[in-house]
Parts: sequence; C-alpha cells; structure tokens
Amino acid sequence: MLDFITNAVIWVLALYGLIEIIKTIYYICTCTNLESDGIYFIIAVKNQEEKIEGFMRSILFRILYGKEDCVKNVIITDLGSNDRTKEIAKKLQQDYKFINLMDWKTCKDLVDNMDKK
Repeated sequence: MLDFITNAVIWVLALYGLIEIIKTIYYICTCTNLESDGIYFIIAVKNQEEKIEGFMRSILFRILYGKEDCVKNVIITDLGSNDRTKEIAKKLQQDYKFINLMDWKTCKDLVDNMDKK
C-alpha cells in the first residue's frame, strides 16, 4: 500500500511539473518580443467595456502619430472582468502587434523577471 501511495505522489508531482513546463513554454512563446529597456504601459482593467476602446485608441494615437516612439509595448491586464472588456482587448491585440493581453499573475511575473533578462 505504501508503494502505491508513493507512486501516486510521484506521478502527481510529475504531472504538475509537466504542466509548469508547458506553461513556461507558452509564456516564452507569447512574451519573447518584450525587451528589458524602453517604456511600457501596463493598463489594469476590470469591467470597462464601454470605455476601454476609446481610451486605448487615444493611447494608440499618441504612440503611432505622436512623439511616443520610446514605447515598446502596451500591456493590458484584465483583473477578472465579467463583461466584454477582455474580448475588446483581444481585438485590439490582433490589430496592433505591440499590444499584449495577459492576466494579472502573468503580468506580475513578467515585470518581476524584466531585470533578469
């Protein structure tokens, strides 16, 4: 019986490790265009479907046509919206390559690891 429990614990830990490896590979593939220098806009949003597109368009106008050429990326982090905020942000991400949509934990991990690159 002890061997069964030991093997079960080992398999659970192995599967957890596999999931963490897959998450890390996904993270590297989606966030490798982020550099450790420059200016980043990190915009935290929650339930802002009526305002996010207008706000983002004003930011994008300044980045694309203004003097904000040192901006590397705009990161929109969703704090658990219950409305269409995340869908609107995904559409903006598809339209502009320097916009990244991520959850708060991923954003925090990214910022914490910026100085390590």
